[in-house]
Amino acid sequence: MITEREYRKRRETFGKKLKNGSVAVLFTAEPKTRSNDTEYPYRQNSNFYYMSGFKEDSAALVLVKTSKRIKSYLFVHKKDAAEELWNGKRLGVEKAKERFDVSDVFEYGELNAKLKEFLAEPKVLYYDFGLDYSKVKLLKRYAKNIDTFKNAAKKIQKMRLIKSDAEVALIRKALTITQEAHHRAVTRVSALQYEYELQAEIEYVFKKNGAYSDAYTSIVASGNNANTLHYITNDQKINHNDLILIDAGCEYDYYASDITRTIPAKGRFSKVQKELYNLVLSVNKEIIECIKPGVLRSQLQQKSEEMLCRGLVELGILKGSVKKLLKKGAHKKYYPHGIGHWMGIDVHDACPYKDNKGKEIPLQPGMVLTIEPGIYIDKDDMSVPKRFRGIGIRIEDDILVTKDGFDNLSKKIKKETRDIESLASL
Repeated sequence: MITEREYRKRRETFGKKLKNGSVAVLFTAEPKTRSNDTEYPYRQNSNFYYMSGFKEDSAALVLVKTSKRIKSYLFVHKKDAAEELWNGKRLGVEKAKERFDVSDVFEYGELNAKLKEFLAEPKVLYYDFGLDYSKVKLLKRYAKNIDTFKNAAKKIQKMRLIKSDAEVALIRKALTITQEAHHRAVTRVSALQYEYELQAEIEYVFKKNGAYSDAYTSIVASGNNANTLHYITNDQKINHNDLILIDAGCEYDYYASDITRTIPAKGRFSKVQKELYNLVLSVNKEIIECIKPGVLRSQLQQKSEEMLCRGLVELGILKGSVKKLLKKGAHKKYYPHGIGHWMGIDVHDACPYKDNKGKEIPLQPGMVLTIEPGIYIDKDDMSVPKRFRGIGIRIEDDILVTKDGFDNLSKKIKKETRDIESLASL
């Protein structure tokens, strides 16, 4: 659990990055319509949540910085018994004052008047440049004295690069649940007929353990479907001679997990499947071992491409000099994506990969990233030996960078072929 003290510290850190004589305004996410008068489950804007811990919509957070101090103000939806009858209880101003360590709390309906007051003197306004036009128009209505507009989102996203102990604990919890889900998939798959049945088994585990949201739409891709990287249809019948690529992770209290495992539908890998699988697994394991402070993601990418290209040549899938194949990018046909990404409040955490000068940011203690090499060979690729066609494999883990190297947060999720086969036999 992230304490109010930690949220306050984040606001203080953010406030120190602001110029004197400035105002920063953050808004909540808007509810999203699913169809007609039904809505998707509400999910808070990640930057707003990171700075406040507040989960309701129709709210705003305002920071006002002078040469002497930084003040923070939270605006929340008013209490309304009639509305709450239909849509659930609101915290309201008085309860919010008790719970949140801010300078003051107001009703959201007072935001216009307060913005007019807050923006009367300052010369700099920080807000999320990704705001919808109506919110930008609202801010600029009162920004007559503003000389400079700056993107608050970029500063917050940079802060989000380094996870606190409390954040890592939530990611670990999400991964404990995800571990149970993936292991259930291995033990249940041979009894199921359709991809969506396997998806249901996985997401049942998420929900029963209090992970009410999936971190992203689950991918359950059997056979050649695994060669579509973002396959989410999940409606095909499972051929029990195929592999199934499962990319599924839950979100626990706003923190994500992101795990991919590739498992045999019948519980055992064929010789050919094992050849390809072990190549991907060797890359996954070796790249993880390379992780430590100071290393660049581009170095990890380069090494993963070299290893996979060499393996593809050894298996007869590519032909020629590894050096020349790498130079012309021939391997990218079978490994078209990156080695991994930042992970946190967003599964693809919206944190920078380069600094303000365009220089790549090296790994630092507290960063969390995925490592996910893969090989994808379409069933219609006649340039490849027939035995390999229609196979897609990805193996993905979630890694914490530590001061001495790394901690594989997902190391308990089975990925060795013998362990998967053993689990499948239970």
